[in-house]
Amino acid sequence: MLPAWFVTFEIHKRGLLAKKERSPRESRIFATEAEAKLFARAKLEEGLIVFAGTVINPHSPKRLILSRDIANWLEE
Repeated sequence: MLPAWFVTFEIHKRGLLAKKERSPRESRIFATEAEAKLFARAKLEEGLIVFAGTVINPHSPKRLILSRDIANWLEE
């Protein structure tokens, strides 16, 4: 099965010289929505900004879950 879901989260910069720039992001891909939700929940519990969505194939139209909607998506 091809990966169908992604979860992207912001990584907090550490150190004294960290600039006030936007935090870098990292993404992971998952075969199922359930796996993506487990990972997203863990990152959300760490206090990170998280968003998720479907990879364009095999889902059409593409689904994007914004950070403000992650909590609702996790409860579905």
